[in-house]
Amino acid sequence: MTKFLAKTAAAALIVAAIAAPAMAQNASGTIQLKGNVALSCTIAVQDLGQSLSLKAGESNKTVGSVTENCNSGTGYKITLASANAGKLKSGNFTIDYQVNYDSFTGALTSQAVVDRANAQFNKKSDLKVTVGASDQYIAGDYADTVTVTIAAK
Repeated sequence: MTKFLAKTAAAALIVAAIAAPAMAQNASGTIQLKGNVALSCTIAVQDLGQSLSLKAGESNKTVGSVTENCNSGTGYKITLASANAGKLKSGNFTIDYQVNYDSFTGALTSQAVVDRANAQFNKKSDLKVTVGASDQYIAGDYADTVTVTIAAK
């Protein structure tokens, strides 16, 4: 009978060992990680305070420096706009000029747009001006204001 009890006990232990993993319970849970990066487009415009030599003319004279920062994944646009439709003015008299800004070269008779396809950080570009020389400009103090704007797409 001792052998019988020993065999029965051994059989019970084997069954318990086999059944134990099937009876074990696994428990799990999840943790959701979330975050946000706010859209941020900034521009720093530095006017270099240059005076243009109108009679002698200027060719791609650097008059300002711009630093662009925009984290938009779809890119952004830089807009250049002239207060006087691309003309230096003195009273009723005007002198045409052209600007060069990165990929744009031309007159600012309407807004110029420079398209950036992706996010950029600390992108530096110079604003350059070209004015044709002439001995026939009318005397006066000529000026215009160019506004540079950044906007996410």
